[in-house]
Amino acid sequence: MGLDDKIGNAAEKNAGKFKEGVGKATDDESLEAEGKTDQAKGSLKQAGENVKDAFK
Repeated sequence: MGLDDKIGNAAEKNAGKFKEGVGKATDDESLEAEGKTDQAKGSLKQAGENVKDAFK
């Protein structure tokens, strides 16, 4: 897995955590849900990259 992929996936997860926190603080359920979704996407991409690395 390339460094760019690792950074991108981590950035997506961190942005999701931030959105979730803002959503909780402002009682914005849709923003909170969007943050959780972004975190899940980042984790899923990371897992996919790890599988690719395992088969190299």
